[in-house]
Amino acid sequence: MVVTGRLVAVAAAAAFAVMLLVPSWIGVLLASALILALAATDRLLAARGDEVTLQRPELSVLRLGARAEIELTVTNTGPRVLRGVLWDDWPDSARATDREHRITLPPTGRTRLRTTLAPAYRGDRTAGPVTLRVFGPLGLAGHQFHRTVPARVRALPPFRSERLLAAKVKRLRHLEGRSPADLRGQGTEFDSFREYVPGDDVRTIDWRATARATDVLVRTWRPERNRQLLMLLDTGRGSAARVGEGTRLESAIEAALLLGSLAAAGGDMVGLLAYDRVARAEVRTSVGRGLQPKLMHALAGVAPALVDTDADGSVRAAIQRARRRSLIVWFTSLDGATVTENLLPVLPVLSERHRVLIVSVTDPDIAAAAADRGDLDALYRAAAAESRIAEQAVLQESLRRRGIGVVAAAAADLPAALADEYLELKQSGAL
Repeated sequence: MVVTGRLVAVAAAAAFAVMLLVPSWIGVLLASALILALAATDRLLAARGDEVTLQRPELSVLRLGARAEIELTVTNTGPRVLRGVLWDDWPDSARATDREHRITLPPTGRTRLRTTLAPAYRGDRTAGPVTLRVFGPLGLAGHQFHRTVPARVRALPPFRSERLLAAKVKRLRHLEGRSPADLRGQGTEFDSFREYVPGDDVRTIDWRATARATDVLVRTWRPERNRQLLMLLDTGRGSAARVGEGTRLESAIEAALLLGSLAAAGGDMVGLLAYDRVARAEVRTSVGRGLQPKLMHALAGVAPALVDTDADGSVRAAIQRARRRSLIVWFTSLDGATVTENLLPVLPVLSERHRVLIVSVTDPDIAAAAADRGDLDALYRAAAAESRIAEQAVLQESLRRRGIGVVAAAAADLPAALADEYLELKQSGAL
């Protein structure tokens, strides 16, 4: 049983009355018995726990940075008026507000209570028990019970670069529908004929079609569709490094969402694998508008693992999932040790079967340090930063000479840079 401040006030008033009217043990006993009787009666007249029904959606979805209102439906199925206070428990990371509610429900009454959540980071948050403290009609005493009402809120990646998607898709449609013959090459499909104009590659002339026509005709090509693309995300401890306002993994997820959505719009089969020593998330190859939600839900709960990435295992996992020749986009770090010790020994196995593109986010603090030469300490930092930048340039050139594509950019520019690289590969027929 729980008591309220009102019962304490009644007890204080009764004690004062006993002091004035019946200052004896008998008066104290009579007042105590009366107070206990009132409290017990009020407790018995309160609604019972089995007369209260609680319901809410089991899963609510929002993007990180947005707010969601989780609705809890309370139904009074008993013959008594339901009076009380309800507390909706959520983890601190859910940043719940307005989770304490005072309710008064008549018999068979129903109400909807809303708790606002603004999760601090990606992933699922599971609701705790709902606590309901019910009081009697006098508001002196009551009882408290807990009820488990399953509910989760899932914070998806924010996908801020989605604003770029429409422009990139428009450019992709232009590539698919354009007529110049400079799209000729491996991995393209024949589209149609057109008249020869000065500057066209003579190798595109179709002599058989020309013999049947009055003009010289050249073949036009369009990028081949239904190519396979596998995005491989490194979720080892290197992905936890802070770069700008977020981590390497956050930047990789943002770029992967834009690339996956763009490739799906281009008719390619897109898959995703987040891997360090085991697979943390996976999306089987898919195409179409339904791919973007799959990617966002799969990546919602992916977090860096504080282990060294197994590069051999990553390559084996990628080869197992990409049976035919594909574009493997590997989001990882281009630090010197990572490249020389982990990537270079295993990349030849991967590049022999697939086209490989390494994607890495650069640290803006290093670029800022290289540009700052205000004092002697800044000059030393600038020298160290310049050395680091030169080392990364050498590593990137080494990878390119091995036939490995490289995209390295700051976090804010990485999604657009990667999308442009994909479009260039499409245009050149390299996919």
